[in-house]
Amino acid sequence: MSEPVPRTLLGCDFTSAPGRRKPITLAVGRSDRGRVQLERIERFETLDAWARRIAAPGHWVGGFDLPFGLPRELVTALDWPTDWADCMAFYGGLSRATIRETFAAFCDARPAGSKFAHRATDRPAGSSPSMKWVNPPVAFMLHAGVPRLMAAGLTLPGLLAGDGTRVGLEAYPGLLARSVLGTVPYKSDEKAKQTPQRLIARKTLVNALENGQARLLQADGLRLKLTHAQRDALADDASGDSLDAVLCLLQAAWAERRHHAGDARWGLPDFDPLEGWIVTA
Repeated sequence: MSEPVPRTLLGCDFTSAPGRRKPITLAVGRSDRGRVQLERIERFETLDAWARRIAAPGHWVGGFDLPFGLPRELVTALDWPTDWADCMAFYGGLSRATIRETFAAFCDARPAGSKFAHRATDRPAGSSPSMKWVNPPVAFMLHAGVPRLMAAGLTLPGLLAGDGTRVGLEAYPGLLARSVLGTVPYKSDEKAKQTPQRLIARKTLVNALENGQARLLQADGLRLKLTHAQRDALADDASGDSLDAVLCLLQAAWAERRHHAGDARWGLPDFDPLEGWIVTA
């Protein structure tokens, strides 16, 4: 029996409002016996350009830094469809203003300390609730991203069958970064916060990824492989967008390795099919 053709790996640092100053950043690479080689970084200044890229024919698995679902508690309270595809279609049809008003009203009716509803994956991943519309506006990232992933025909394990050739997984770079740095900040879009200390943190994180010292990847023996120019570029990007895309790439590599070993779920546990799950959490 012939060996399966290795998939290209993608890692996507997503924004719901891309532009010249803050494009969607896509890391592209391959894995060979545990070495994850970064091949290039692609950037997209519009959602349409990014959507065309992921809809193009290919054979890849990608980690996307955006939530793939909403908390069941929220969906049931709002009496929205509880089938994932129907819920996402309904949600994608809403305006951002309606989403903001609806979610704000939901939070206003709840006691202090438990304003937001959470998905089951949020606690182990340490991620923001997917209904959050500011700092970061992940609710709008879901709104902008998931309908386009669906329209592109991707396979989203546990959520959508798709065509099987292009596989999309929900990734969260903060999960992998914290396994190395703890709570030390390493990036910012604000110039005033782009400090030498954060540059050192990015270099520390890149070094750990290259040496296989990231705790989440150690059991699988995964290491990042970079050229000198790539290493410098990842450290020099003070926004962290390039590094976050690479972290998502590594999470995709982790899932691809599990799938190659026979795991049909790409390393994902059994999870609520309405909410989705963050890979490696």
